[in-house]
Amino acid sequence: MSKTRPTDAVVEQRRQGILDYVVEHREARIDDLTSRFGVSLMTMHRDLDDLAERRLLRKQRGKVSALATDAPTSRQEIEALGEAAARQVKPGQTVFIDDSTTLFPLVRQLSDIEGLTILTNSLQVARLAEHADVMLLGGHYNPDFDSCAGPDVLAALDRTRADLAFVSVTAVAVGRLYHPVRDYAELKKAALRTANRNVLVVDHTKFGRTATFAHGLVEDYDLLITSEATPTEEVEAALNAGTALELVECDPEGPEYDF
Repeated sequence: MSKTRPTDAVVEQRRQGILDYVVEHREARIDDLTSRFGVSLMTMHRDLDDLAERRLLRKQRGKVSALATDAPTSRQEIEALGEAAARQVKPGQTVFIDDSTTLFPLVRQLSDIEGLTILTNSLQVARLAEHADVMLLGGHYNPDFDSCAGPDVLAALDRTRADLAFVSVTAVAVGRLYHPVRDYAELKKAALRTANRNVLVVDHTKFGRTATFAHGLVEDYDLLITSEATPTEEVEAALNAGTALELVECDPEGPEYDF
């Protein structure tokens, strides 16, 4: 009986685990990674080639090493992004928030704003939004992201209207946005059509990277909220595109945020 091919989400989750291990240890032998993650040498080389092409690590003969820019997101940065995003919200508004973990602190910040309706495809956002009227956009449930995606979610977005939409991304490179899973790339594009105003919230570690599916440009958004630690060339790309920009102060070397 043939083996079931892993989903894109499972593959990306494994690759993120490989990247985290290499970043933590600064370098690793490819043979050791193959044993640690329980995959064939061919599969490990595919994973490492993908990560190297996305400029997430450096592949060498028999080993890989972390790039100097690899770093976790600090607690101060992610909380500061949430605070800045929350200042965009007014009482009584309808707000779409996608399943990006970067946005979880924003949801907590909204608890003091009265009369909000929150649209989301994320079960975790729904759990955190204790004092809002929540509309959960159901569809195919993906346990890897604890959220729903697919045609049913896209149809639900087309039937609703939000005053404001908050989206984050997996990767940004010179103003272009990427996600490793097609359904979620399509969802982020649909969210743009659902809101009167669109806000992109991205921590500095997501810049200078790519993933499999492109889903838009920074210039598609009315506002980009990021931190002062974001690379200068990425900030310039946003400004050249005409997108409003808010840079928050933070300590990127502080304690890592526990999502």
